Amino acid sequence: MGKKNWLFCWTELGAEHVGLIQSLIATCRLQGINPYTYLVDVLQRVSIHPASRVEELTPRLWKEHFADNPLRSDIYDSG
Repeated sequence: MGKKNWLFCWTELGAEHVGLIQSLIATCRLQGINPYTYLVDVLQRVSIHPASRVEELTPRLWKEHFADNPLRSDIYDSG
């Protein structure tokens, strides 16, 4: 079902964005990172993280710096 849904991205720009997101998710999986945890943390952290150290937000370096204590969403259930 997913493969057929990804065939139509409506525009070339939409297809490029889908590729970027899929690449991030695949990289997270290769690094042994839960993609949901990574994306929630990075989307919250991006506004407070210095732009000069943006490379720390890539999955490989994020795992070294932030994976032990990721930012959580307000709806996170710890149980």
